[in-house]
Amino acid sequence: MSDFLEDKKREIRERLEELREAVQEAERLESALAALEGVSNGGGSRGGSSRSPRSRGGGGGGGGGTGKRGRPKGSGPRAKQALETVRKKPGITIPELAEALEMQQNYLYRVMPDLQKQGLVRKEGRGWHPMEAA
Repeated sequence: MSDFLEDKKREIRERLEELREAVQEAERLESALAALEGVSNGGGSRGGSSRSPRSRGGGGGGGGGTGKRGRPKGSGPRAKQALETVRKKPGITIPELAEALEMQQNYLYRVMPDLQKQGLVRKEGRGWHPMEAA
């Protein structure tokens, strides 16, 4: 009976650790989503934004800087994975890329143009191609 209880305690501890990791991942994903919600698509000014920015914290106003938080667009690990996949499969489309990386297409429709602006990829038709190294 003692062994049974010890086994169950161990199983519960292991499961708690797994769940703790899942909760931490969920928190990281929520933070990443919140950061992406505030990122513009770089389409320029359209005379008054129809978006409602999700500001967290104090009022806006003064202060220098770009007003953006977090890392630069296109520098995250998923963007790097997308770039690496484009290098391996030139001409890949966003739906194919989303399937290969098991991620949502809408994320890639934001990331790929940013990678293009950085000169890392180019678009031909519907396909994405890596830029040749100089």
